[in-house]
Amino acid sequence: MTKNFKSIVIEFLGMILGCILISISINMFFNPNTIAPGGLSGLSVILSKISGLSVSTVMLTLGVPLIIFSIKILGKLNALKTLAGTLLLSVCVNLTSPLSQIIATEDVLLAAITGALILGLGQGLIFRLDGSTGGTDLIALMINKVAPSISISKCLIFIDGAVVLSSGLVNKNIETGLYSAISLYIIAKMIDFMISGFDYSKKFMIITNKEKELKDVILNEVKRGITIIDGKGGYSDSNKSVLIVVVRKNQEVHLKKLIKMIDKDAFIIVSDVHEVFGEGFAPISA
Repeated sequence: MTKNFKSIVIEFLGMILGCILISISINMFFNPNTIAPGGLSGLSVILSKISGLSVSTVMLTLGVPLIIFSIKILGKLNALKTLAGTLLLSVCVNLTSPLSQIIATEDVLLAAITGALILGLGQGLIFRLDGSTGGTDLIALMINKVAPSISISKCLIFIDGAVVLSSGLVNKNIETGLYSAISLYIIAKMIDFMISGFDYSKKFMIITNKEKELKDVILNEVKRGITIIDGKGGYSDSNKSVLIVVVRKNQEVHLKKLIKMIDKDAFIIVSDVHEVFGEGFAPISA
């Protein structure tokens, strides 16, 4: 078995495990209590309650068209990966649907916290494997494409907020919306922890002899700016380029793969960055 094949098998098994964890969270904790912690899963729970359709059916009905409409933004390869993740998650949600008949706890707050921890664990595992199950982030990407002045982060806050608010309206109980908000917060923190602890960004210093190839792939694939410094190897006494780039937490794994593909002999220093200000990140604060 080749190394690449092993890697593909491990990633596939990791995707399955991640989807199973998300499905358990939805069916055992969220759906019975109408808890909708943002995202496609939360929206599917709400629409399932309104329409009477299963959560998996709603998920497919919403997810597949979103991916089709966002092919130009994602690119064919990423769209195909996202489609595979969406289909896999829908299948897992459908297979684990009998879990919704099990009353794990009658305490709604405990259900919200436990469900969020499990969903965050599953989603974080998928992100760590450079995978995706689609979702409301695709809507945010499309809105940003049409109206660049509206940042993706603001779109996501608005969409997730609307989903959380809707859970309270559908269940006719404001507490449900509050529980959903608590779940959303825990999920976000759990994903952060799964990917890179509680750090928000990563700084890469890449020492390479293939400056142009790496620069092009980072600018075009990762969509991040780069600072290039001329360096000199102390041992080899040869000229080298040092590329400095800061990426968001969910781009770390993808960037490592790209570097390995272009220059497997590159020397990489990755460090935690707690605050990043400037274009593409937060505005400079006082």
